[in-house]
Amino acid sequence: MKILIIAAHPDDEVLGMGGTIKKYTKNGDDVKIVIMATGIHSRRSSNYENISNYNADEKTMKKMKKQVTELQKDAKKAAKILGVNDIDFLNFPDNEMDTVSNLEITKAIEKIILQFKPVIVYTHSQFDINVDHRLCYFATLTATRPKSGNLVKQVYSFEVPSSTEWFFPSSFSPNTFVDISNELNAKIKSLELYKNEIEKFPHPRSPDALKAISQKWGSVSGFKNAEAFTLIRELKPKI
Repeated sequence: MKILIIAAHPDDEVLGMGGTIKKYTKNGDDVKIVIMATGIHSRRSSNYENISNYNADEKTMKKMKKQVTELQKDAKKAAKILGVNDIDFLNFPDNEMDTVSNLEITKAIEKIILQFKPVIVYTHSQFDINVDHRLCYFATLTATRPKSGNLVKQVYSFEVPSSTEWFFPSSFSPNTFVDISNELNAKIKSLELYKNEIEKFPHPRSPDALKAISQKWGSVSGFKNAEAFTLIRELKPKI
């Protein structure tokens, strides 16, 4: 079975569904990860920290360009921990995907779907403070619209800690849960390879927080550890 993950930035795929990815690859399924945006440039800083200035000088921009390459190397290493070798980087502008037409983003996803032919597609939740996450959701929803010959049967959205839970007052409301009790360690190891993205507890993007989140969804679903998803659309054959 072919599974496609549309993630806005490097590490979103691990934060959102690293355990589930590992579960798929252990099962022998074919998983492809697509990272839509660079994940660095919005910081306007060459030291991996966000600063309040919007404009960055040429020297800083050059350094950030190198850091994008380093981040993509980390993403490839993290993907291998999860059993994935097929990962693409589309390099849309970081946290400024709203400067690109929805049509262009949708067409990029449609092209990948046409080539890869996934049965299941995962992407971000629409309930998220990050504009790139929301745009990925809407573009994926359009790119996977039901039509004759469409192989995509299920579309799911996932949460990204440090982004989805801060979309007040609306909230991520999952209806599908995956037991990752045996895959949690791989998820944590994968995240730790993002050496410049990982944070210390109590930040949501930390190993301890990810464990706590998995226990939270596990307690909701009857598992020790779980990842949560919202089923957006499912197409069933005739019953």
